[in-house]
Amino acid sequence: MKGLVKLVGAALFLMAMAASASTESEADSIKTLLNRFLEGAAVNDIKMHDRFWADDLVYTSSSGKRFGKAALMASLESAPTDSEEKTTYSAEDLNIRLFEDVAVITFKLVGETDNERHYYLNSGMLVKNDNEWRVVNWQATHMQQE
Repeated sequence: MKGLVKLVGAALFLMAMAASASTESEADSIKTLLNRFLEGAAVNDIKMHDRFWADDLVYTSSSGKRFGKAALMASLESAPTDSEEKTTYSAEDLNIRLFEDVAVITFKLVGETDNERHYYLNSGMLVKNDNEWRVVNWQATHMQQE
């Protein structure tokens, strides 16, 4: 009987370790996706935007406007591409919480040019479909300069 209890205990421990490794792997996957998206956003990469945002996206901008993916993509296609001042983006204080095939992320977005730096508090919800994470909801809030 003691052998069976030890065996069941070991099996439960291994299952917990596997679940933890899977969660870390999913979080790493989301972090990589976010970083690739931020790199793409700096150069107005339309393909990266299309990959990142779900078709049924609800986006609330820092200016208080709410729109979907179609409007977001249309604005990218009409945006000027030869701006002299380039902006780079990075995520600070990233927090990823996983709930099976749903993830909630929060972070401070830093947008930086040669002359200034802007900060935004961002939060988003991603859903995993067909083994790909996509953002279904996004909220951006402009912060005062630090």
